[in-house]
Amino acid sequence: MDVSPEKITLIQPDDWHVHLRDGSILNGVLPSTARTFRRAIVMPNLKPPITTVESAIQYKKRIVSALPKGVEFTPLMTVYLTENLSSEVLKKGHREGVFFAAKLYPANSTTNSSDGVRDLSAIDSLLETMENLGLPLLIHGEVTDPKIDIFDREEVFIDRHLSSLIRKHQGLRVVLEHITTEPAVQFVESSSDMLAATITPHHLHINRNAMFEGGFRSDFYCLPVAKRERHRLALRKAATSGKSCFFLGTDSAPHRRQDKESSCGCAGIFNAHYALESYAEVFEQECALHNFESFASVNGATFYGLPLNTNLITLARSPQVVPKTFQLPGFCEREEYLVPFHAGHTLRWSVVFEGANHEDRSA
Repeated sequence: MDVSPEKITLIQPDDWHVHLRDGSILNGVLPSTARTFRRAIVMPNLKPPITTVESAIQYKKRIVSALPKGVEFTPLMTVYLTENLSSEVLKKGHREGVFFAAKLYPANSTTNSSDGVRDLSAIDSLLETMENLGLPLLIHGEVTDPKIDIFDREEVFIDRHLSSLIRKHQGLRVVLEHITTEPAVQFVESSSDMLAATITPHHLHINRNAMFEGGFRSDFYCLPVAKRERHRLALRKAATSGKSCFFLGTDSAPHRRQDKESSCGCAGIFNAHYALESYAEVFEQECALHNFESFASVNGATFYGLPLNTNLITLARSPQVVPKTFQLPGFCEREEYLVPFHAGHTLRWSVVFEGANHEDRSA
């Protein structure tokens, strides 16, 4: 990694957690991810969810078809765990190289999770199969018990479920995705190297106050919801620490403006187009740019047993104002647009050169 006051050059990163959606939204947001990231783990919570090998294959084809011409990008497909999913589906998907990982959504924990798992004991045989196959488990780590405060759901999930799960399945590679709390940081740090966590850019920048500044700010509403300031600071310390158990996962989750402002107020923050710049700002603020490449480009690939990317990417100290809206192609502005994270604010870094080969690093 090369760092100077005006430039950062690092191995091209991967996004280990992204929502690309489908249809017009997929076509609109995919270039934002593919412009920066070489690979990405794609979430399966479509309508209907990805629960078969064939549906994963067809979804991957739609993603590849939507790529801009000449862009090299590999979508890593996941399967949506349900209580009636067959172990044979997991075996087939793994054997054919279709399923990169499996995703656990507690039922009704977030967008399109109504088909998720209500009783973790019901999928124990699936977890055993995954452990034997070496298929990673990706977890949205929140309980959905209405008696539990929404700000405590991650911590309670760890206490009630995750601790026993990793004890029982010690050979299972597990990622606790988009962590939001200091207890989650501490749990991951104190666990074996079979457990890791992704951290989003928005949870590094905002705490829960952001959602209520001047009224309810739906563009800052996501799940897991942003927490108190002490948790944000713990996340920043973890992300910038250089520890191999933490790595980049944007959880970029686009929703059309009318869906964010509706009575539903859908959870999700679209950050893909400026994610790397957003992360860079955090690492600079924490005086930890020397650890940026590890978090963004090395730790995730190493955890998943994949080779590091051979291309480089460069950010320059070139301030840019994030547009207030992100237009979806093929629609007029009144019909379909997104509001990006940092909308209307200035970021100090800009991606200026993508795709250089390692041999060009000294150029």
